[in-house]
Amino acid sequence: MKSFLMFAEVIVSVLLIVVVVMQSSKSAGMGGAVSGAADSVFGGKARGIDGFLSKCTIVLAVIFAVLSLVLGFLLNQY
Repeated sequence: MKSFLMFAEVIVSVLLIVVVVMQSSKSAGMGGAVSGAADSVFGGKARGIDGFLSKCTIVLAVIFAVLSLVLGFLLNQY
């Protein structure tokens, strides 16, 4: 069970890295940080592949966090 969870965490972490690297840059330095924040506050939505990659990032991050907590609990049991 532990080895399967460790293998799953490695796969999820690699997928998370790939998804984050595939995302397009949304800012152009400090000026882009202000306009990017304004877009998210005023309802700018990512569409197409950017929206899909953003949702995948969130899902994979949650899965990674849950797997890390479960593995930490299982590996610290005596």
